[in-house]
Amino acid sequence: MKATQQLHETGQSLWLDNITRDLLDSGTLQRYIDDYSITGLTSNPTIFDHAIESTDSYDAAIEAGRGAASTEELFFELALDDLTRAADVFRPIHERTDTVDGWVSLEVSPLIAYNTSSTIEAAKDLHARANRPNLFIKIPGTPEGHGAIEEAIFAGVPVNVTLLFSAEHYAGAAEAYLRGVERRIEAGLDPAVGSVASVFISRWDKAVMDQVPADLRDRLGIAVAKQVYRDYRTLLDSNRWQHLANEGARAQRLLWASTGTKDAEASDVLYIKALAAPFTVNTMPEKTMLAFGDHGDVGNVLPSDGGDSSTTLEAFEGAGVDVGALGAKLQSDGTASFNDSWNQLIGCIEAKTSSLGGSG
Repeated sequence: MKATQQLHETGQSLWLDNITRDLLDSGTLQRYIDDYSITGLTSNPTIFDHAIESTDSYDAAIEAGRGAASTEELFFELALDDLTRAADVFRPIHERTDTVDGWVSLEVSPLIAYNTSSTIEAAKDLHARANRPNLFIKIPGTPEGHGAIEEAIFAGVPVNVTLLFSAEHYAGAAEAYLRGVERRIEAGLDPAVGSVASVFISRWDKAVMDQVPADLRDRLGIAVAKQVYRDYRTLLDSNRWQHLANEGARAQRLLWASTGTKDAEASDVLYIKALAAPFTVNTMPEKTMLAFGDHGDVGNVLPSDGGDSSTTLEAFEGAGVDVGALGAKLQSDGTASFNDSWNQLIGCIEAKTSSLGGSG
């Protein structure tokens, strides 16, 4: 039995952090479902940028779509083509798990992340255009994004809350989700609206890699994850959540993102083995997924009480790392990085359009 299947049997969903037209056309995505226990996927602008720039798989669609109102609109046409196909591949899993699993994700433009009304409008529009029950709309979990998350959930739009780094960030995302569900119940609407809260892990360790003693190397992200998981389990046990569950609500699942190892000296499956936990998701880069299937092993599941995370974080503070300030910086930097990736993607499509004979 592959390690990926063993991990799945602990109760964790394994998703692929990748989407390309080649994955769909070649049948590789279905093979990953069959052979690696993959039950969903996530996407981002960088993934699409690489796929569009490095292959000719999108050229015909780009040429056919030259008349789109804008390059951004052309991108969403390309992305929706891929993601609706992927959603259909995962639809049997979505139905078999009664909507718990089998999701794909598409994000709104990060350039409107600080505009609540524009984000809500875009989320509703993209979800309606996809017309798939198992498609999440990704909305950044910044303070400015909380209102959009709440409103999207209230409107019945499933949301993948992205760009979370700390327990505090997770708490904000969870609160926005809960408020949206509570408002649906008050309005007499079905409270079962899907959501995941995506917490980025490896960027913590990359940020402090050259600033801490060797015995602390590659331990910060996992310590933060343990605290987030503690708070997640505490919320699931709370009276507030139990009341909503009794009304038919579904839990916002915790998702581990950025789980590819950034340290060349560390295990290439470090964040897969360390973050095993029931009723969570780990979305893996393709290379990491294949590595875990090849030589990974499943360790102990995360402790529900946070384990040694407080002690570890105190050690980082003692080494001069202001963990709270770093979490805020990582989210701010992540937002800027998403903007850069988006602009690069749009530039890539414009260049392709021009080279294929369009006006750009």
